[in-house]
Amino acid sequence: MSHSSAIGLMCLAVVCFSILDSTAKYLGEIAGLPIEQVLGVRFLTHILFLFLLYRPTKFFNGLKTKSFKAQALRSVTMVSATAFNFLALIYLQLDQTITIFFLSPLLVAAFAGPILGEWLAPKQFIAVLLGFLGVVIVMRPGLGGIHPAVILSLLSTLAVSIYNVLTRYTSRFDSNLTNQIYAPLGGVIVFAPLALIYWQTPQSAFVWFLLLSLGLSGGLGHWFLITAHHYAPAPLLAPFIYTGIISMPIIGYFVFGDKPSLYTLAGALCVIGSGLYLWQQERAKGDPKKDDHHEAPSQP
Repeated sequence: MSHSSAIGLMCLAVVCFSILDSTAKYLGEIAGLPIEQVLGVRFLTHILFLFLLYRPTKFFNGLKTKSFKAQALRSVTMVSATAFNFLALIYLQLDQTITIFFLSPLLVAAFAGPILGEWLAPKQFIAVLLGFLGVVIVMRPGLGGIHPAVILSLLSTLAVSIYNVLTRYTSRFDSNLTNQIYAPLGGVIVFAPLALIYWQTPQSAFVWFLLLSLGLSGGLGHWFLITAHHYAPAPLLAPFIYTGIISMPIIGYFVFGDKPSLYTLAGALCVIGSGLYLWQQERAKGDPKKDDHHEAPSQP
């Protein structure tokens, strides 16, 4: 597979994650389904997707890990990121949550120092601070006009950043399949029982379809992402994460009637500019860091 095909897969992954987020927002905000139910079905159908994709023998072999504690902690961060994100999406516009999420690559760069020993240079640290400034612009503290749920979006971004760093760590000794399976497994354990407790039967076939599609869009997104990184280095693919700034607002406008504010656009420019600068620095060093498992949300 050529690099251009891998880039195409990366863009498809971003589209899948945009569909996942917009579907979760519709189910919680418009269809009025409990968040516990949405999360339970999201993780359960994701596991079912992997089970059917890899078939029983390979799937169960993927459960073998050299560090259950690391995988369990990684799963907790992924589940937390998704839960916080889905809650935030009930109150925030898609363009706002995706802009805050773009802070994740910057946080990964910051956390990589103390956790993985990959420290930032002074100029890279300034780029991270500029990215934080961009998120502050989106939040515009003290000026009003944005829901406090932005804190949930920040917590989601923090959790997914830790998840990405842990993925880089577990990829040193576990396979791609093992990392894929353990990510949503914690969500099944935690939210599948809660989904039964808080279950509300969807009132239309369309809502049923959206609910059951959560695992497909999430599972396909992760599969596209991992496959793309298998055929092209992470530094080449990293900038295409930011194509979400196109897909998210488009879906937000046509589905929810949301229009991005000038604050969101200005903040997005700061965050994306910071991320692209860090990407350029990595390419200049010629160090892809072997991050074949760098994942976007959800998200989550």
